[in-house]
Amino acid sequence: MKGQRILVVAALLALVAFNAWREGNGTGTTPETAGNRAIQAAYENRQGDLQVQGEGVVDRVLPDDTHGSRHQRFIVRLPGGLTVLVAHNIDLAPRVAGLAEGDRVSFFGEYEWNERGGVVHWTHHDPGRRHVDGWIRHNGKTYQ
Repeated sequence: MKGQRILVVAALLALVAFNAWREGNGTGTTPETAGNRAIQAAYENRQGDLQVQGEGVVDRVLPDDTHGSRHQRFIVRLPGGLTVLVAHNIDLAPRVAGLAEGDRVSFFGEYEWNERGGVVHWTHHDPGRRHVDGWIRHNGKTYQ
């Protein structure tokens, strides 16, 4: 009986240690998942003008915005359920090819709050070098 208790305690300690190690070395928290939490917090606190990295599933592909600079637009659902509009400037970066509902994408850009979940833009390089470069990854290809 005492031996069984020792084994149970040892197994629980091993599980706790493994989870702590996983969180500490990054295998449990990728930049994308940490970024998704940052986006969720920014939405809840009505913050914007934040550089974020995240990932999710394309919920809807929208028509391009053709007023002023042209933008490819799509809505991404983050793992927590929040949706964000991604507005990707296709005058400065290539269009994300073959993008469809249900596709997984990751992104790095600037988050701006709105009541619907927010917008991520600056997902492209800045030819003027005044803003950090952003990107979108889809099917193993980076669009910048």
